[in-house]
Amino acid sequence: MVTTDDPKTNVLRRIGAQPVALAAGALILVVLGAASVGVWRAYTGNSPEQERFASLRQMQARSTQASEQLFEKTKGLETQQQETIDQLQAVQEQLQSLRRLVAAQQADAKRVSEQVAGLTGAIDTLRQSFASTQSSESSGLPAARKASRSEPRATRGRHAGGHRKRSRS
Repeated sequence: MVTTDDPKTNVLRRIGAQPVALAAGALILVVLGAASVGVWRAYTGNSPEQERFASLRQMQARSTQASEQLFEKTKGLETQQQETIDQLQAVQEQLQSLRRLVAAQQADAKRVSEQVAGLTGAIDTLRQSFASTQSSESSGLPAARKASRSEPRATRGRHAGGHRKRSRS
């Protein structure tokens, strides 16, 4: 074995030679540290577990509140949607009523138009009949008037009677 007079090396040899003492000292340090943490927690009243449980409860309360708000908003949206659907159905019913009214008015307008066309045709027929009657009267009257003026009254009666007889046969 080689011995040296270096003090650092001698300390390390002594520590290495007594492993039980080293382990006991480390154990004492660990126990003292844990005890001091326990005393500190007991003195202050705060422990990480309690803080975790408190924060967990707060998060649960917030999530419950958010869920309730979401539920209320969803209910409100459902109500609005149903009202909108009802209004849309009412508008559709009104639109169908208007379509039926327009169709009825168009049918009435067509019927009236056809009646006007029929009346116009009847008026034209009457005008033509009246015009032809007037033209035949006007062409027949002057000749008859001229003849009646030139003939004496006695002869008029004979011609008129004879003329009638001829036209009947």
